[in-house]
Formats: sequence, C-alpha cells, structure tokens
Amino acid sequence: MSIKVFAGKLLGKRTYQTLQRESLDGVAHQERILRELVSQAKDTQFGKDHRFNQLSNANEFAQAVPVRDYEQLVPYIQKAKAGERDVLWPGQPLYFCKTSGTTSGTKYIPLTKASMPNHINSAKNALLNYVGETGNGNFIDGKMIFLQGSPVLDYLESGIAYGRLSGIVANHVPSYLQRNRMPSYETNCIEDWETKVKRIVEETSTQNMTLISGIPSWVQMYFEMMLEYTGKQTIREVFPNFELFPFGGVNFAPYKQRFKELIGDDVPSIELYPASEGFLAFQDSQTEEGLRLNVNSGIYFEFIKAEEYFQEDPKRYTLSEVELNVNYALILSNNAGLWGYSIGDTVKFVSLAPYRILVTGRIKHFTSAFGEHVIGEEVDRAMRAAMEEFQFAATEFHVAPEVAPKDGLPYHEWFVEFAGNIPDLNALAAFLDNKMQEQNVYYKDLIVGNVLRPLVITSLQKGAFHEYMKSQGKLGGQNKVPRLANDRKLADALAK
Repeated sequence: MSIKVFAGKLLGKRTYQTLQRESLDGVAHQERILRELVSQAKDTQFGKDHRFNQLSNANEFAQAVPVRDYEQLVPYIQKAKAGERDVLWPGQPLYFCKTSGTTSGTKYIPLTKASMPNHINSAKNALLNYVGETGNGNFIDGKMIFLQGSPVLDYLESGIAYGRLSGIVANHVPSYLQRNRMPSYETNCIEDWETKVKRIVEETSTQNMTLISGIPSWVQMYFEMMLEYTGKQTIREVFPNFELFPFGGVNFAPYKQRFKELIGDDVPSIELYPASEGFLAFQDSQTEEGLRLNVNSGIYFEFIKAEEYFQEDPKRYTLSEVELNVNYALILSNNAGLWGYSIGDTVKFVSLAPYRILVTGRIKHFTSAFGEHVIGEEVDRAMRAAMEEFQFAATEFHVAPEVAPKDGLPYHEWFVEFAGNIPDLNALAAFLDNKMQEQNVYYKDLIVGNVLRPLVITSLQKGAFHEYMKSQGKLGGQNKVPRLANDRKLADALAK
C-alpha cells in the first residue's frame, strides 16, 4: 500500500465518521445556516428589500422571501453582472456559472467566495466517504478522469469571470490531485465535444485509469469510442484497474445494463447531485438507498409538495417537517446569493435519519396532456424493469404525448434508441404500459376509461439523440436529454 493510499484511507475513515454525525444533526444545522445566511446578507440590496434585519425564524423568512425561479431573480442578477456590489451577497460574485436552462434560456448563476467550498468539498467528501465506508482506496494511486466542460473562462464587462460549472471547478482542483488527473489541460480546453472525446480516448487508452466520472450518457459515448479505437471487447480489457464510477446529472438505472455490457462487469459507483446552484447531495452508502442531503454546507433547504407547487402561495416545509416518500419541489437559499430559489427538481425522502433523498424528476418536465402527470421516476423505473425482463440496453429514451393521432385514441409515445438487440416491440410496449399503470393511478384510469390507448414505442436509429443534441448546440458537458415532455417539440425532431 502506497503512502498516498494509506493517507487516503485514514482521511476517508475520519470523513465517513464526521458525515454520519453531521447528517443526524441536520435540523440543527439547517436552523443555524438560515440564521447565518440572513445575518450575513442583511445589508445587501436583496436583504434590505426583504427586511432581513427583522427575520428571526423559518416562518418569517418564508413570509418575507417569495419562491422565485431564475426569471424572477434576473433583475438582481443583472445588477450583480454589471459589477454592482452587495446585491445578493456581500461584495461581488467570484464567478458566474453560465448554464443552458431548459425553460429559461441561458442562465448566469452567481458563485461567491463563500459558496465555492460547497462545490469543492462536497466532491472531495463524496470520494473520501466512499473510501471510509468500503475501505477501497486503491484508485487513489491510478489516473482519474472527469468528463467536463472547458476550464477556459470568459469575462463580463464588469471583469467578473464566467464559464461552465465543471470548468470553473476544474480551476480549483487541489494540486495533489492534478498529477493523477486526465486528460491534459490542452485537451480539456477543446470546445467541440466530439473532437474533445476523441482526443481524450487517444490520451487515456494506454493509461492506468482507475476512476472515470461524468454524466452517464457522455461517459457511455467515451466508452464506445474507446472500444472502437482500441479494438477491445470491453473497457475492463482496456483499463483492468478501473474501480470507481462517480456520476451525476441523471438517473443511472436506464444506463446500467449498457454500462455492464461495455465495461464487462459491474463497477462500484457513487451518485452525485451537483448543480450550478449548489452541490446538493451525494451517495454516502453502498448499501442504503438515496443521496445524503448536504445539510451543513452553506445551503438552506425548503420543500413544497409537488402537487401543490403551482397553487398560489403553497406551504413551504422545513427539513424538520418533511415526510418519507412524498414528492417535493426543492427550494434553496445559499451563500451564493440565491434566495427562495426553485431549482426545478423534485425529490423524495427515503430516510430521515440520516436525511437521504432520491431525485424524482423536474417540476416542469412531465407528461400530463390528459391529466395523468407522469413523472421521470415512473418512466425510469418502468424502463429499468423492462431492461431486466427483456435483457436489452437503451442508449437513451424520451416520452411525449401524441394528442391528435391520424387514427384511434391518443397515446404516449416512447422514443427509444436501442443499443444492440431490439426486443419484440409489441411485447415491450405492453410490459411498459402495465408498469406505468401499476405506478400511476391517473394513467391507469385513462387507459381503462378508453381516454388513452396503451403506449406506443418508436425505435430510433443509432445516434439519433446524439445528432439531436448536436443540432441544438448541447452536445457534451452537463447537457442532458429531457426524459419527459408535455409537447412534441423533441419528439417531432426525433421522428424526422
């Protein structure tokens, strides 16, 4: 065992023990964080506009600070981008994270000196916690790759730097990790995603890769290109010491079968929940379900029941009030200067001691053209069950309503890009439809009541989703294919 691995295991054990204690005291941490956030921001423009100097508890905060999405926060964001000080948080933002919103267009999310440790330390803690829990730390001696955006930053007229979150974070990777980090800085700066991945394949094909990380769809692309480049049958043949796959951004379940085929066996994984607005949670157990909520990292969380979200003035629940297996819209306030901010995701708690969540979908990403309100968790679970039943893999899939078919009743159309063998589509459609009816009583009622007919599967050519994302300028990085839609914008593009 090298000194580096020994030190990593020692630090991992300490991190694991600390995080276990911390998560159990989640409510106390959240109450303290809210007090600290309000106190530190009371003299900002936002703090003055919302009488922060008069707030003393969660109820008063919820009454004074309405829930906002990005568009509603833009007037403050614009002032901060222009260089005004003390707008949302004391001083000026350290960076702006530029991200493509699914409903908001381009967004500029502030990152401050106070909020950066949330992003850096959370990723570090996720890895060290894994080492502490499992005792597996040999990957520390090998090469690591994080498929991410370019670390090259641009500058606003105010002089504040901006870029993709992964690129910003890449500039803060500790020096002791840089020696093991792949690819080269020059390759990481390549903007065109296909060119970049090809270069990464060339640089890493002969390296001792032990940790490979990224959004599953883009890591899958890297694996497929690696096998084509090397002529090998599995990734295990290329990287015999590959032992850890940290991932985030999407539910991994629909990709799991394809990854097993590509890698040649199962590799331990850590699910992460990073966002431009904050690093919200990470998997802290290899045996228990869910992601540990980051209760002590500069973020104050509130929750709105998903079915109440679009009501006028819905109740906001604190961490002390949440219940198991209830779908909540996630609201956050943090030391980057986001206040009552609706991140757009929905979560449910699967444990309250410690606080663990599952990401169930997007509050605005659903299929409900007929009142069925099908959510991402439901279609992901149905597809995962189908993959196990019929033994196939899918590169990607998308669900949209067909409201006005040329003949017959309307239906849900599932666009599936299969990887390898294609099962009997009629049998697969029947299986998926039954799984959807089991999970969603509204959908079942519509089928039984002959308002909808059972779902239809459309098989897509290989590369269909890749080409669509490329046509939208969203290839690679943190960009993800929407699992669900309430219209046919993406569906019609895929069907061409």
